[in-house]
Amino acid sequence: MTKLKIASWNINSVRARSHIVEKFLDEEQPDILCLQETKAMNDVFPGKPFLDRGYIHHELNGQKMHHGVAILSRVPLMDAGRHDWQDNGEARHVGAMLPHGIRLENVYIPAGGDIPDRNQNPKFGQKLDFLDRMTRWSEKLAQPTLIVGDFNIAPLESDVWNHKALLDVVSHTPIEVETLGRLQQSHDWVDLGRQFIPAPERNYTWWSYRSQDWKTSDRGRRLDHMWASPALAKQATGHRVLEPARGWDKPSDHVPLIVELEL
Repeated sequence: MTKLKIASWNINSVRARSHIVEKFLDEEQPDILCLQETKAMNDVFPGKPFLDRGYIHHELNGQKMHHGVAILSRVPLMDAGRHDWQDNGEARHVGAMLPHGIRLENVYIPAGGDIPDRNQNPKFGQKLDFLDRMTRWSEKLAQPTLIVGDFNIAPLESDVWNHKALLDVVSHTPIEVETLGRLQQSHDWVDLGRQFIPAPERNYTWWSYRSQDWKTSDRGRRLDHMWASPALAKQATGHRVLEPARGWDKPSDHVPLIVELEL
């Protein structure tokens, strides 16, 4: 039996927050770390702190000042790939095969702007189209897969601090929830966050920078997710949301997710 610990984190600039990434790695010791919103081209990605800690396998898909995803691993990464689900060249996905016969996919789904109407706001339409392209990909999946990342959608009523107040707010609108639901149904994905922290239990991964005291106001949303193929989900033994990381020095507005697998 092999134990594997995989983490996912929208870091909101890996260079600006390398100090808390290092803190996280030292304290949690994951085997693999998936980052979103790295905001760094591949040639300026700060690889040394990872190499120094034994994360010698890197798969990067960077973009200058925007987006960007990365997989940093202590175990070999094979058959790497990058899907352009945004259909415009943005760096929003990187994936690789793990030695255990598992496909790992790391995605940063677009936020979608502020107005939940594709006619008034093209970014919202791009988000929905992104999810539709992912769904068509997902329908054809044959191998056990773990997909992680910032999905930028909080699907359940208990995934947000106030369901009624956020019904018209991008990330929790009915059309986004329905579109994400079609993606989930396309492969019978298991939402590990809610497998281990069942609804309606509070479960947030993001708190806005606009709140001066994020902890007291607690206006959170569950925007970050880990989904597993049905057979792989049965091998998950634990899932955590590292909420204290939101209070670290110069934090990201997202916190890390951690899943543990027995393979």
